[in-house]
Amino acid sequence: MTEPDQQLHRSLRNRHIQLIALGGAIGTGLFYGAADSIAAAGPAVIVSYLVGGIVIYLIMRALGEMSVHNPTSGAFSEYAHRWWGDLPGFISGWNYWFNYIFVSMAELSVVGIYINYWFPAVPRWVSAAVLLVIVTTVNLLHVRAYGEVEFWFAIVKVIAIIAMIVLGLWIMVFGTHSTPATGIGNLWRNGGFLPHGLTGMLAGIIVVMFSFGGTELIGITAGEAEDPQHSIPKAINRVVGRILLFYVGALVVMVAIVPWTKIDGEASPFVQIFDLVGIPGAAAILNLVVLTAAISAYNSGLYANGRMLHALAHQGDAPAFLGKVNKAGSPWAGVLLSSAVTAIAVVVVGLLPEQAFMYIMSIAMIAAIINWATIIITQMFFRRRLDADSRAQLAFTMPGAPVTNWIVLAFLVLMVVVMMVMPPYRIAVAIGPIWLAVLALGWWLSRRRQPSSH
Repeated sequence: MTEPDQQLHRSLRNRHIQLIALGGAIGTGLFYGAADSIAAAGPAVIVSYLVGGIVIYLIMRALGEMSVHNPTSGAFSEYAHRWWGDLPGFISGWNYWFNYIFVSMAELSVVGIYINYWFPAVPRWVSAAVLLVIVTTVNLLHVRAYGEVEFWFAIVKVIAIIAMIVLGLWIMVFGTHSTPATGIGNLWRNGGFLPHGLTGMLAGIIVVMFSFGGTELIGITAGEAEDPQHSIPKAINRVVGRILLFYVGALVVMVAIVPWTKIDGEASPFVQIFDLVGIPGAAAILNLVVLTAAISAYNSGLYANGRMLHALAHQGDAPAFLGKVNKAGSPWAGVLLSSAVTAIAVVVVGLLPEQAFMYIMSIAMIAAIINWATIIITQMFFRRRLDADSRAQLAFTMPGAPVTNWIVLAFLVLMVVVMMVMPPYRIAVAIGPIWLAVLALGWWLSRRRQPSSH
């Protein structure tokens, strides 16, 4: 079914894969969404990030076990097909695409906020439209160009977070010319470490888990990795550790320097904090960084979407034209279709500039929960289908399986319950089952058509 010239090229190096996964996970969820999670949980948001990080690590190990055994750009969609069944495979692939469309929309929806820091008169939808065109163009080039762009974008983010943590620690210990040393008293001063109790901490976890979305890109890059058996385990183990270090480190600094009650979400909390402590130059530089972060995460989203549609087409789950690649090896049809659908975000930002991010993020979140549950369940079927010898020879295994699988699934169910209780997220919980029903219908119709098309 797959013509050789329609295959993706194995051109991504280990450094590209490490930074793509890191770049995908360090985006708007941390740089902008952190304000929402801090408002919900207070300083206890630090614990929310730790718990979320452990859960994501287990999900990544489940995916890594299958990716190392069978590296493919269809990732969990192909694994779900092979180990679980046709319908889960179809749902998994299209749901991942849907998820990343909304993640991309979330990134687009906040770009205008960062641009307005310098140019208040520019409408937010204009910024979103310009970014859409630029990133789409990059994704139509050779995958090595995408990998290179993403590598440098991610480097900027990583350096910025490290610098912010170091600068924050300096302010905590020594203060600045206009601000005395803050210490860590803000962690418990304004209503305590858990100002809104456990429910607040759980509410914070929703934004936290959205922040971690994107790490699954490691599974997608397996199809274009030069040495997946070596690079995928390394990337998973390092990336999750780094994300936790950056996220937890950045959050500790944030809530220690400034009382959590002062973080209002009007701008990126990173920018706001350095404005509040009187380092205006640092705030402007950080605003440039958070803008880079949004562009980078959107770049990763479009990359993932193009690859997923390419894989779905070659599985027979999407129209054949989406399986086409250009001379550079980019799945141009999938990239252009994904970009066109993402353009809806430009309209949403134009109509609802203030609420756009929250609504888009909540829908992305329900799709992410479906993705993660699919990965965990597929890995359980994968283990069952292997004979004892093959199981013993697995090079990269999920720790604690199958007990850890059930713990992760219980956590994901808890997240859905929390979303049902919180008004901004209820619409997403309602959309989830409708979306699954639409996908099931799509699968049924595609299967009915197939016999007559041969």
